[in-house]
Amino acid sequence: MPRTPVYREIINDIRTAIEAGQLKPGDRLPTIAALCEQYQASNTPVKTAMRLLEEMGLIETWQGKGMYVRRRTEGTE
Repeated sequence: MPRTPVYREIINDIRTAIEAGQLKPGDRLPTIAALCEQYQASNTPVKTAMRLLEEMGLIETWQGKGMYVRRRTEGTE
């Protein structure tokens, strides 16, 4: 069975942590460099995962400040 791509592994891990309440709205996520080290990956799949998580509405990125779990607003689950 082929290995799950690293970017999907990161997405699944962060999504699961958010759904389980381990990561709460407003929590800061690890840096790209820390995620690269944690997943033994280059920055390309890590950045891809973060971009997709942002497109899914799960996180938000603030240039120079970091990545955070997105606060839910009315009308979102």
